[in-house]
This record gives sequence, C-alpha cells and structure tokens, in this order.
Amino acid sequence: MTGEEQAIHDLIAAWIAASKAGDTEAVLALIHEDALFHVPGVKPFGKAAFAAASDQMKQMRFEGESDVLEVEICGDWAWCRTHLRLTMTAVDEKPVRRSGYTLSVLRKSPQGKWLLFRDANLLTAEG
Repeated sequence: MTGEEQAIHDLIAAWIAASKAGDTEAVLALIHEDALFHVPGVKPFGKAAFAAASDQMKQMRFEGESDVLEVEICGDWAWCRTHLRLTMTAVDEKPVRRSGYTLSVLRKSPQGKWLLFRDANLLTAEG
C-alpha cells in the first residue's frame, strides 16, 4: 500500500472513530466545502445539510465498521469503494442496523490532505 492509499484508509478510520465519539466537528473537517452526498430517495445535499442532519442526531450512538475494498488514485483525485456496517441507537430505542456499499470521490486540499468530495451511500436496513 502506498502512502497516499494509507492516508485514504486513515481518513476512513478517522471518520468512523469520530462518528463513534460523536465528534461532528472532526467529521466535518474531513469533508470538502463543495462536497455532495448521494443517498437513495433524497436529492443530493452538501456539507451544510450534512452538518444540520448530524446536529439532529446528537443523541444517537453510532457504531460502525468500514471495509475498504478498493482505492484508486489519480493525482489530486481518488475514489474508493467500501462496504459499511452501521448501527444507530437512539435513547430508549432498539438499535437500527444498516449496511451496504459506498462509492466516494476524494480530492486533495492545497495543504495535501485528502477530503471527501462526493459520496454515494447505498446502505439499507438489515432485516
């Protein structure tokens, strides 16, 4: 694995760790200002909408695992494919488990840091 590939693996691990810790600011620091998120049944939305949705879920506990299946790097751009398993638990509620594949486009910042630029999240509820 190259240093750039490791940096992308580290970004994904940091995202999962920050989500588990409820550290929205750390997650937002991993997202490009012009990012777009694509999820089923919803018009694509940007970083501000992602932040607002995160604020609404502050009381939820998150657990997750992401298996990086593929990383391709082309200069200051990269894409990765993962399989994600996520469990969300609201106060006094049963856990909700979702899993599926993601396809993410990353863009390197002028400071040399990889940031999420586009994300297609295809998670569905587990039975």
